[in-house]
Amino acid sequence: MAGPPYRPSGPPRPSGGGPRRPYRGRVIKEDPHRINNKIYGVNEVRLVGENVEQGVYPFSQALRMAEEQGLDLVEISATAVPIVCRIVDYKKFLYDLKKKQKEIKAKQTVAEVKEIRFGPNTDEHDVNFKLKHARNFLEEGHKVKAFVFFRGRSIVFKERGEILLLKFAQDLEDVGLVESMPKLEGKRMIMFLIPKKKK
Repeated sequence: MAGPPYRPSGPPRPSGGGPRRPYRGRVIKEDPHRINNKIYGVNEVRLVGENVEQGVYPFSQALRMAEEQGLDLVEISATAVPIVCRIVDYKKFLYDLKKKQKEIKAKQTVAEVKEIRFGPNTDEHDVNFKLKHARNFLEEGHKVKAFVFFRGRSIVFKERGEILLLKFAQDLEDVGLVESMPKLEGKRMIMFLIPKKKK
């Protein structure tokens, strides 16, 4: 009489490719603030804002006040004692907050290092064109890296390159300050200018 069919010990082998990723379900984006019944573990709150008489209220009363106005009770400061809340339309509150953050970001100009390149024999017309660019960069709050590039034997004109850079800095002294004087690095003579602080 034949016995039961042979079954290998150990966990079953996955069919197909590698191991399957566990199913994590739908990712629910949480609100950045605790609101309404999500505020828990507190007996009283400090209410601030336009819709209420500011002061400390029992939590249940503050929540009822928000409901009566058809608005939300939003936690503003969780570290304060008691916690600080505001009665607002939460969606509008988030919209205004994002708008304010965008405005702040727009005002913060990121300073970059802008390069202005010369040859040792750059003519006056080209120098004036580059001066205009450098002036714009400095007025926008950027740092300027001006350098003279020497090809082959033109390195013998390094004094000419230094004079060109110093004259360049002099023409920009109303908007820029020399951060580092002309310095020869390999085949390049480099000078840095930074924006002059506005009074």
